[in-house]
Amino acid sequence: MKRMLFFSTLVFMTLAACSQNPKPSPRVTAEGKDMKVAYGQPSKKGRVIFGGLEPYGKLWRTGANEATEITFAKDVVFGGQAVKAGTYTLFTVPGEKEWEVILNSQLGQNGAWQYDKYKDKDFVKVKVPAKKLDSVVEKLTLRFANPGLVIEWDETQVAVPITAK
Repeated sequence: MKRMLFFSTLVFMTLAACSQNPKPSPRVTAEGKDMKVAYGQPSKKGRVIFGGLEPYGKLWRTGANEATEITFAKDVVFGGQAVKAGTYTLFTVPGEKEWEVILNSQLGQNGAWQYDKYKDKDFVKVKVPAKKLDSVVEKLTLRFANPGLVIEWDETQVAVPITAK
C-alpha cells in the first residue's frame, strides 16, 4: 500500500510539474476572415533558421511539433489556384529567393516525417518570392494580412495571396 501511495504521489508531482512548464513551441492560432491557421510556434534563440536549422530545398512542416493546419470556411483562390473550403496540412520548401507552399489533404500528420507517404494527397503547390526583412522576427509568425497568408521568421518573409472565390 505504501508503494502504491508513493508511486501515485510521484506520478501526480511529475504531472503537476510538467503542466506548469509551458511547451517550448506552443500551438497558436491565427485567424482571418473565413480562415485560420494553427501551428507550433518555435523561437529563433540565436540560431540561423533558413539555410541552417531549416535547410533550403528541404520540405518543412512550417512550424514545430505536429504539422501546421490551415482551414478555409469558404472556397478561395490560394496563390492563383482554386481551393475548396476545408482543412489542409500546410508544408513549405524554403529557398533563398523563392518558397514552394503546399496544401496537402491528409490531416493528422506529425511534422513532416510521413509526408512521403501522403505526398500524393498534395492538393495545391504554389511558388512565392521570399523577402529579406530589415529586422529579426524572434518567433515564427503566421498571420493573415491583405491579401493573404504571411509567414515570417528570422529575417525572412513570404506571402501567399488568398482571395475569395
